[in-house]
Formats: sequence, C-alpha cells, structure tokens
Amino acid sequence: MKQYSEISKQNEQKMLRKPDWLKLKIQASKEKIEVERVLNRLSLHTVCTEARCPNLMECYGRKTATFLILGPYCTRRCTFCNVQHKPPRSPDEDEPQRVAKAVAAIGLKHAVITSVTRDDLPDGGAGHFVAVIKAVRQLNPETTVEVLIPDFQGDAEALQKVIAAEPEVLNHNVETVPRLYPEVRPQADYERSLQLLRRVKAANPKILTKSGLMVGLGEEEEELVRVLSDLRKAGCELLTIGQYLAPSPHHHPVVEYISPETFTRYRKIGEELGFLRVAAGPFVRSSYQAAAVLYNEEPVRR
Repeated sequence: MKQYSEISKQNEQKMLRKPDWLKLKIQASKEKIEVERVLNRLSLHTVCTEARCPNLMECYGRKTATFLILGPYCTRRCTFCNVQHKPPRSPDEDEPQRVAKAVAAIGLKHAVITSVTRDDLPDGGAGHFVAVIKAVRQLNPETTVEVLIPDFQGDAEALQKVIAAEPEVLNHNVETVPRLYPEVRPQADYERSLQLLRRVKAANPKILTKSGLMVGLGEEEEELVRVLSDLRKAGCELLTIGQYLAPSPHHHPVVEYISPETFTRYRKIGEELGFLRVAAGPFVRSSYQAAAVLYNEEPVRR
C-alpha cells in the first residue's frame, strides 16, 4: 500500500484540471436549511457531509440525505474516502429512534442508511443496522429502506441479521477493480464483497441487491466490464457508476476524468449485462437519487 505522503506527492504532481461537466453551480435553498436543522436537532451524521459529497447541496435541496450510523469514525483507512479514521465510539442506543424521527420530519419515501466500517464490534454493527431498520419502519410504515453495508469481515451470521430484517434494497459497494484494491481498499477483499452479494440473493431473493463503483482511479475499461460481469454473476441487480473526486491532496489521486459519453457507454454495457437499473454519470454516487433508481423513475441527468 502506498503511504499517504506518497499519495499526496503524486496528487500534487498529477493535479488534473476539472472539465466543464464537473463544475457545479448550485445555490443553497430553504429546503437544504430545513434538512440541516432536522439533522442538527437530532444529532445525526450523514455520509453527504462526512464524505464531502459534491451532491450535498442538490440532495439536501431535494429534501433527502443518506444517514451515517455508528458514529463518524471508521476503523479502516481507504485512500479514496474522506471519513475520519479514529478510534470509534460505542454505538448510540438512541440513534435508531432519532434516524426514524428524521425520516418522518424530512418526509422521505425512501430512506438510505449506511455506516462507517466497525471492525471493532463483534458483529461489525449488523445488529445496529437491524435496530435502525425496525425503528424507521415502525414510525414510517410507507417508507422503503435501503442499507449500504460494510463487508462485516465476511461474517455470514452478521450479514444474516441484516437479511432477516428484509430491507427493500441491500447495497454493498465493490468501489473499484480488483487490481487497485491494495492501493485503494487495502483492508477489503474483492471476492469477499462478491460473496456477500451472493449470500443475500441465496438467503432472500426478494431483496434487491445493489453495488457501486468509482471510475477515474486508474482502471482500464476492460477491467471495469469484467467487474460488471462478476457483479451480475453474483446476482447484483442495481448498479451505480460515478466519477472519483479526490477529497484532498492526501487521498488517492484522480488519474482520469471520465467523459459523459463514456458514462453513457458504461450504462448501456450494464443494461446489456442484465442489470435491472443502471445509474452512471460524473456525479452519480451509491445513494444518489436512490429512490429514482429503485422506483425506475427518470433521474435528473448530470
């Protein structure tokens, strides 16, 4: 694994100028302020903020957000991610109820819940995911639930807890091609992630499985297509592909900015491989316009 100092030096040397299609002009709105007030009042974290997502203004403005449970500190140190790597806190027992209240206050018809990776917990935080799912459903019976989960270090029993809670969508991102894992996801395992998706479909075929990738990290197109094929063979049904943007010079450098035309080609390849839904574009993220992906609505193309 390359050290952060090396990555920072590389990034400074390879700073690519952002093309026009990656320049956003979105102003704050009263809806964004309302969402922030709800989150602050209930002391909740979102991946939108912690990961410095470029879609924050837009998503909050559309009155949606992706909840980040189990605290803001991750036990892993992926070189693409802005979430802080620090000793994590004990799970907050009241957090599931606060998430449920936020879903109601914001008026979400589709709630997306993710977490930091908690390798320090016996079940990786699976039980906490279940508590959140149950709390959201109890207070918001009409809301569908999507969970974006870590790999639980391959623990089948931990995964089964989440499967038994029957979220409508279970998402687990492979993030990039296997060749780049040592640099980008040194504590993850590509085959372990595919096995997780296989286990979900084997245990409960009714749960929609989803995964996502970033591009522009240095992958080759043939490698990406091979990953898409692997995901389909694992039973993955929903797919997101978006442009990687380095959160800082200390993170893995952007090797290439992928053109909108290429994203269109990737989307068509995914559809030809048999994915039910494919969202691909420069600003697409794993939970970006997740309701549109789930309900097969026409997303806003960006």
